[in-house]
Amino acid sequence: MTVTPIELSASGFHLSPGGRIHAGARPADAGRDGWHLKAFHARTGADVHADHWRVNTEADEIVSCIIGKIRLYLRPQRPGRQGEGEEEIRLTAGTAAIVPRGRWQRIQLDIPSTVMTITAPCGGSVEQAAL
Repeated sequence: MTVTPIELSASGFHLSPGGRIHAGARPADAGRDGWHLKAFHARTGADVHADHWRVNTEADEIVSCIIGKIRLYLRPQRPGRQGEGEEEIRLTAGTAAIVPRGRWQRIQLDIPSTVMTITAPCGGSVEQAAL
């Protein structure tokens, strides 16, 4: 088998339970077991849908800043509770955060950045309307 370079921003990776890794167009098949890894370069807030909240209801997610500086926002675990605001996590190059399943999240860029996420493809990644 010939090993060739893979453009991270153009491919997604599926890490299967049996130890196999498949690369290709960003996989959207929620029925597969294993994990998905994707990386992308974001120049503007539109590239990370900064004005939208999203949640993965079935799996934790790793959000990592490979290059640049981003802010990861998490909604309170118990919305409407007095004194509980959004949690802001600042990620710089080479850092990551684990977003627990069921936590609403959004990303904002401080500067153009390369972001990598890892999550299970199963279950609902849901997006909520703009802020």
